[in-house]
Amino acid sequence: MACTNCSTGAKDGTPKGCNNNGTCGTDSCNKLSVFDWLSNMTLPGGQEPFDAAEIRFKNGRKEFFRNTEKLTLAIGDIVATEASPGHDIGIVTLTGELVKIQMKKKGENPDKELAKIYRKASQRDIDIWTEARNKEEIVRMRAREIAIDLKLEMKISDVEFQGDGSKATFYYTANDRVDFRQLIKEFAQEFKIRIEMKQVGFRQEAARLGGIGSCGRELCCSTWLTDFRSVNTSAARYQQLSLNPQKLAGQCGKLKCCLNYELDTYLDALKDFPDMDTKLYTEKGDAYCQKVDIFKEIMWFAYANAPAQWLVLPVSKVKEIVAINKKKERVAALEDYVVESTQEVEKKFENVVGQDSLTRFDQPKRKKNNKNKKRKPSNFKNEPKKE
Repeated sequence: MACTNCSTGAKDGTPKGCNNNGTCGTDSCNKLSVFDWLSNMTLPGGQEPFDAAEIRFKNGRKEFFRNTEKLTLAIGDIVATEASPGHDIGIVTLTGELVKIQMKKKGENPDKELAKIYRKASQRDIDIWTEARNKEEIVRMRAREIAIDLKLEMKISDVEFQGDGSKATFYYTANDRVDFRQLIKEFAQEFKIRIEMKQVGFRQEAARLGGIGSCGRELCCSTWLTDFRSVNTSAARYQQLSLNPQKLAGQCGKLKCCLNYELDTYLDALKDFPDMDTKLYTEKGDAYCQKVDIFKEIMWFAYANAPAQWLVLPVSKVKEIVAINKKKERVAALEDYVVESTQEVEKKFENVVGQDSLTRFDQPKRKKNNKNKKRKPSNFKNEPKKE
């Protein structure tokens, strides 16, 4: 999700191209970023800009805050916001009228009371915030050890420190309800901070942590997908996919969200197809549908007495046979309607460049046979002369 300027990174891991260290003006280096398409437009005369801003915290957690101090904010600014207790540090991801549209999209009232933005973060605030963020990985590993010692059936997936370092939120997943009262006491005694436990779903966990999907790209839920719609196995059936849970499940262990992306297109295409339960009546016997190819618009049928022999019929011919069967008439045989299969010519690729095989280095070296080599003649100069 980064812009083209950030395609080459420096040795320390920070983006090298724009030199903004991941806080560029388009906010494309962050998770769940929104393009501010109203940034180059001026408001009508006499109208003040919307006094709220969208602030991003760790990973994709975003909240709306009221700019009561009339601060001049831009995307990428680090600000100190109101928290309970103390203050938190976040990055501005959206300002202006587009914030109002985002609030309506998420079902929030733009005129409701919001927490305040205190100020732009000072260097001291940033240092404390950075120090707290650096401790999160160590605290998470120690928290998991404590949970295992208490034999709690839960997984602590992430830890988020507040900007001032006074509170830590532990995100966990669990199948059943967990009694973590003793766990909070252990955490408070171990880490000496205020503890907040927050249970998240498996999809929310994958969205927070991120990862690479089977398609080779970043997870949709951690980059741009904001709403999680229910995914059913019927979506895989409509798309003629194999019901293999290992291939259909994502990083979260649930069905992939991308199964819904092309579902509407498949449903529109299937409107012109007869049902899978369609039965064709012929004089040779009844035939049942075995398989459907949506893109080629063909269907495979097999007789009840010969289920291993499949016949390929176009959808138009199947509709024609169904119309005849509705008149309570039988066709002679399905072979009269079968599509003539054309054998595709196998494409052969030749090495026109003349390069050697790519596996030439994988072949073991042959041992040289030294038996057939001629022996070197001896040095006759050093030998004594025969009398």
